[in-house]
Amino acid sequence: MKKIVTILGARPQFVKAAVLSRVINDRHEIEEVIVHTGQHFDKNMSTVFFEDMQIPKPSYYLDINGLNHGAMTGQMMEKIEAVLSKERPDAVVVYGDTNSTIAGALTAKKLGIKVIHIEAGLRSFNMDMPEEINRILTDRISDLLICPTDIAVDNLKKEGFDNFPATIQKLGDIMKDAVSFYSKTSGERSSILRDLNLGNNKFVLATIHRQKNTDTKERLENVFSALEQIHQEKEVVMPLHPRTKKMLEENDIKPNITLIDPVGYFDMLELLKHCSLVITDSGGLQKEAFFNKKHCIIAREETEWMELVVNGFAKIVGTDGNRITKAFEYFENKSSDFNRELYGDQVGAKIYQSIINLIEG
Repeated sequence: MKKIVTILGARPQFVKAAVLSRVINDRHEIEEVIVHTGQHFDKNMSTVFFEDMQIPKPSYYLDINGLNHGAMTGQMMEKIEAVLSKERPDAVVVYGDTNSTIAGALTAKKLGIKVIHIEAGLRSFNMDMPEEINRILTDRISDLLICPTDIAVDNLKKEGFDNFPATIQKLGDIMKDAVSFYSKTSGERSSILRDLNLGNNKFVLATIHRQKNTDTKERLENVFSALEQIHQEKEVVMPLHPRTKKMLEENDIKPNITLIDPVGYFDMLELLKHCSLVITDSGGLQKEAFFNKKHCIIAREETEWMELVVNGFAKIVGTDGNRITKAFEYFENKSSDFNRELYGDQVGAKIYQSIINLIEG
């Protein structure tokens, strides 16, 4: 039986990988070995997390976290090499743009193992982002580049990938499958709306966590000042990232909005389903807002998901408080057709077949 090794390091990657794992388990044609690098291991990723999310438990846990980029990536490569040498897979699957992604891809390539990159071709065009470096390098050494959008495919073609020995395919965004699957039961598994006494469409969901936004006092003050202004019109609910919490305390900023502890995936889905609008500097949450038929204000100067902006579902505002509040006013009075097909469907099954074609071809 053919075998793949899947390298994962962050909670969102496990959620996405669960989609493909379900297809693999249903088809019984290939074996999947899951490696958890430990990059973003937290208390929420306990045994209960894997059971509740119906995610296969990792076969290997490498326990590598809390290190600088170089040390983290190097240690990951060392331990991943030992796993791959033992398992001898036909291909390695990596997701997205984390240090775990580039470590898995580099190690596999050096061992002569085929590399499959899911979420290939995404670009922010901001080389100050470690994620941008990871995704560009991972794309360059991958054998199968699975792109979520036409823009992602175009990015690769503009970079000359038609001249490289790699297969480029647009199969859609696997996160859409995940949101669809887990949304069916999130209401039964989450009590967050009752706990916070939140009504449907009566609050704004906000998340701010990027280092560029949190580590500069001026940007931090600008964003939270705008959120406070919005909060006077409509409640702003923010699951507070540990980095953001730390920087708010260090800068003695005490925003008058509804700050809550970080939440699990089911809670976040319920917040997304019932909010009126999303304000975020997260990449993934921009799409999840769209999947839940919500407009999104992007607190960055760029996005990897330009189709959301081009089609009017999102606005890029950076950390300019005036732009944030104006975007809020704009979207409060705007309706959109969220039935637009931007990210495909049945993506997990399509990716599975593409992997089968690669390893059996």
